[in-house]
Amino acid sequence: MSEDARQRVTALRAELERASRQYHVLDAPEITDAEYDRLFRELIDLEAAHPELQTPDSPTQRVGGDPAANFTKVRHNRAMLSLNNAFSPDEVREFGVRVDRAIGSVSGYVCELKIDGLAMSITYENGSFVRAATRGNGVEGEDVTANVRTIRSVPMTLKPVDGVVFPDSVEVRGEVYLPKAAFAATNARLEEAGKPTYANPRNAAAGAVRQLDSKVTAGRGLQTFMYQLEPPGSLPSQAAVLDTLEGFGFRVNPHRRLAGRPLPAPPPPAARRS
Repeated sequence: MSEDARQRVTALRAELERASRQYHVLDAPEITDAEYDRLFRELIDLEAAHPELQTPDSPTQRVGGDPAANFTKVRHNRAMLSLNNAFSPDEVREFGVRVDRAIGSVSGYVCELKIDGLAMSITYENGSFVRAATRGNGVEGEDVTANVRTIRSVPMTLKPVDGVVFPDSVEVRGEVYLPKAAFAATNARLEEAGKPTYANPRNAAAGAVRQLDSKVTAGRGLQTFMYQLEPPGSLPSQAAVLDTLEGFGFRVNPHRRLAGRPLPAPPPPAARRS
């Protein structure tokens, strides 16, 4: 194997990953689809000629592999809890009271839109993607590594972020969802094939993630928003976590802001004159 081939494979991977991030994460493509396809084809040919250069984090491995027989179980290092709802100002105030009791007074909260998808845990070791698992029952989920690998907004390697140091193994949590346009296209294809359609995008996302054939998952158009790091390291706030995730190369919800404390308790009713 020549050193020229190794260097060209490295350069192609970097260029393709950057192009994929610009397109799928930042919505700001820098090269045409035809140019991307040309570079991708060149990388496939080089890896075929030099199999020893093919690695699990190569862009060529996103297209999906052979169908899986089933999904193995994965036990989460820390429970993946579901979110609670609040339907009134009083319930929001009570949430603030519970937070104060648990960790002391806080100055504000990071708020972002809730995306109705499928909770996902993605593990990176030494900065490289190694495993993805569903939330499952919160304690144990299913290994869906091959399928999540096909989602273009999930980086195969983490970009370095100045001043941020993490353990060799770090877990990123967030939501895998199906955009409305992809949902409509999926149902149209199923209907045309005479198969049952999905009732809503969340069910369609869950179905796509749990396909036994990752090639089917790759064609569904799944997207992601990430919001949690385990462990968070020395990051001082959730706002810093989201900024760091964005720096790592993840897609983070742009509809987020730092808000003040929950609404104060309403004043007592004024005394009525007799």
